[in-house]
Amino acid sequence: MNHTIEKSERYALIRLAEADFTGDIPATFETTSRSLFRESYSNLIVDLASVKTIDGAGLTAIKKINRQCSNELGILVLVTKDDDMLEALDAAKIVDLTIMPSLEEAIDAVFLHELENDFSAGDDQYDGELGDGTDSAI
Repeated sequence: MNHTIEKSERYALIRLAEADFTGDIPATFETTSRSLFRESYSNLIVDLASVKTIDGAGLTAIKKINRQCSNELGILVLVTKDDDMLEALDAAKIVDLTIMPSLEEAIDAVFLHELENDFSAGDDQYDGELGDGTDSAI
């Protein structure tokens, strides 16, 4: 699989340099993604700008990595504007898959996802009392 990986504090960006997401590429993609999980990257952005076709194995790999990101409280964001690719991804009905048309929007999606996680964590810590020991219910 021809690709590059750029790592930042909040996400890892995988830029695929392949026209087809078929054959052995999906398995290599899974292996690469899992190694990023082991490095504590739960937010992955995958730039599919050069990819024109995807097969069932490719869709299955994306589904698995999307689920893994969710399990790690992260997000998988795919970047593509290709209509055929969008149609194939939509037809696969991958739950909670995020697809953006540009890298900038993908990065924004990662930051928004982290904010949502931060707010959710704050809600879990709410104990129903005000700081002075009185109950918050009126």
